[in-house]
Amino acid sequence: MQISHVEVVPLTLPLRVPYRTAYHREGPATEVGVVFVRIETRQGDVAWGCGAFDPYITGETLDAVTDACQRCADHALDLSPLNTAYAISELAPLTEGVPAARCAFDIAFHDLLGLAAGLPLHRLLGGFRDRIQTSITVSVAPVVETVEMARDRARQGFRILKIKGGLDADEDVRRIHAVRDALPNITVRLDADGGYSVEDAIAVARALQDRVEMLEQPVAAEEGVQALRRVREQSPVPILADQSAVGPASALAIAGAQATDGISIKLATCGGLSCARQMDSIARAARLTTMVGCVHEPALLVAAELAFALGSPAVRYGDLDGFVDLVGDPTVPGFELHEGWLVATERPGTGCTVEL
Repeated sequence: MQISHVEVVPLTLPLRVPYRTAYHREGPATEVGVVFVRIETRQGDVAWGCGAFDPYITGETLDAVTDACQRCADHALDLSPLNTAYAISELAPLTEGVPAARCAFDIAFHDLLGLAAGLPLHRLLGGFRDRIQTSITVSVAPVVETVEMARDRARQGFRILKIKGGLDADEDVRRIHAVRDALPNITVRLDADGGYSVEDAIAVARALQDRVEMLEQPVAAEEGVQALRRVREQSPVPILADQSAVGPASALAIAGAQATDGISIKLATCGGLSCARQMDSIARAARLTTMVGCVHEPALLVAAELAFALGSPAVRYGDLDGFVDLVGDPTVPGFELHEGWLVATERPGTGCTVEL
């Protein structure tokens, strides 16, 4: 199989629902930048990859991701896409500091691998299951608005809510209690996005014992793994790392310090399936649970994350709602969404097509 053409297409997609977290102190996000990569082969196959990013985690910009993808596109013509590990390693120096670009080509090469094999990607990655339940995010907002947004997500069929917090610990406790009182049969997770001190994180965890399934990234990644460990040692609820786990090295540091109960793995921030699988192996060896997460991103990227989540027995949690509120996503998904469950199909590769 030989690559004959590579196209890089940057897009800015608006959000149907404005998004606010502890990082968005200046106001909610209303749009996201993404980059699609289209690869054609001389044999007539067409594969797609996608890069998305959270500038608050990686510092990337749409221009930086686009430029890195274009560098990779020029070099990819000399690579054999079925030598997947070699091809991705060859592009790694061109994507230093730009994991979204590496992610885009990593997904495209894995899509080609699935097309060549005639198998869906989740089977190539292990085929442990064919579906997973996902949470849906509720942004930072006052108590009454939080409850209304939670009710709306429940009406859409979702049964796991991830409540964003981190701006005010006491207010977050009130918000969680209000949502649980209004929707007692809904599972709730709290994501502080690194907004708490160690002391506040411990207090929140104790106040919400038996009310939340987990507390995600309670303290800032800059505080280091020992700060996470101090929270975990005194928390009655599971602690997961997100922004602290952005690649294999950081996952190893967390595992070695026994700093959390699990890690969240995002293809966009770690650089694609190859790095994600390394992180998952570290988590499995350390007996940590894995959550497969996302940023705001097209369904194509979610499809790759879903394949990864379905392939590994270590994955316990799904947080793959990044496509739900995107307006104008050109992806035709290769998976199905039913009552909060993401279900794989038997289409080869990611199963997705893109209409650009």
